[in-house]
Amino acid sequence: MSIRHGLLALLERGPRYGSQLRTEFESRTGSTWPLNVGQVYTTLNRLERDGMVAQGGEDDAGHALYAITDSGREELKKWFEKPVDRTSPARDELAIKLAMAVGAAGVDIRAVIQSQRHHTVKAMQDYTRLKAQALAALESGESKERDDVAWLLVLEQLIFQTEAEARWLDHCEARLIRLSTAGAFGTTGSSDRPASGTGSDTGEARPPDSAAASSPDTRSAPLR
Repeated sequence: MSIRHGLLALLERGPRYGSQLRTEFESRTGSTWPLNVGQVYTTLNRLERDGMVAQGGEDDAGHALYAITDSGREELKKWFEKPVDRTSPARDELAIKLAMAVGAAGVDIRAVIQSQRHHTVKAMQDYTRLKAQALAALESGESKERDDVAWLLVLEQLIFQTEAEARWLDHCEARLIRLSTAGAFGTTGSSDRPASGTGSDTGEARPPDSAAASSPDTRSAPLR
């Protein structure tokens, strides 16, 4: 996640002070990636060192204001124009966990997969409920703020991400079953029956039940 570019984007709207940038960043992203004030000021100091922001006086309350420079605007323009690099993907804790669980003594990798699938589907339900609320507010005209539109886009990305994760978990379990049946890999656990949502005869994962993804959930929303 590029905090520096996010802060530059907010500063392009006008001078801001540190805690104001933190609040606006979290509002725009629905607190999906919370920041602390220390991160904000560390990033601002680096941006100032690189000539992309400059301190420009204080507001009425005495907060030091930061403003974007021409160099910062050029950097922001390049960031928006350049695709996000996927040649060096960010570390994924779940992928690392499953990779390390393969063949680990005393670890039932099927149980790890099923536990994660349950958590992933619950998260998908939460995101889907929040999306419905955001859409209702926007479509009713109650909210037309750019932050609410941005939050909706972030929510939809999270939904797609959790849907893909659930499908991948189904695929992993099906793959392990096939390899175990063929004698190429031994899994811990007594059952060879694939979980619901897995195409056991082909080894390919089916999408998670759409009803499960959209059903109401009584848990409190984790993001907002």
